[in-house]
Amino acid sequence: MTVSPLRRPALPWRLLHAWGPAAALMAVIFVVSASSSPPRLPASVSDVTAHAIAYAVLAVAVLRALTGADFSRITGGGVLLAVVLTVAYGLTDEIHQSFVPGRTPELRDLAADTVGAVAGAALGWAWSIVLAVRARRHAG
Repeated sequence: MTVSPLRRPALPWRLLHAWGPAAALMAVIFVVSASSSPPRLPASVSDVTAHAIAYAVLAVAVLRALTGADFSRITGGGVLLAVVLTVAYGLTDEIHQSFVPGRTPELRDLAADTVGAVAGAALGWAWSIVLAVRARRHAG
């Protein structure tokens, strides 16, 4: 679909474009958490590492969504909000696991989620800075 620069796509499509990846990741996390026997990780990947990686990716997706899928609009406040929202989702995930037979909430997992969220949001912000520097070099 070609969109004229004068006309933006309708709001539902913009929201889906911006928030779709974050919502999809949240859905995957929810489904895995709802399983009494989650998929086995490769021997070289610990549960804590898997949490950190998953929540780093989720934080980037949330940060992307908060900017309307425009990494050039990332701010410090947006990074902080992305971390807070991602960690809040991690907390709800741990609470959710308390209702799943064979699963228990783990403070260690929430800590890994938090570390991942901070790292992911920071990397997203750093990437936005790299993109801004490149844009300035090509413009000037």
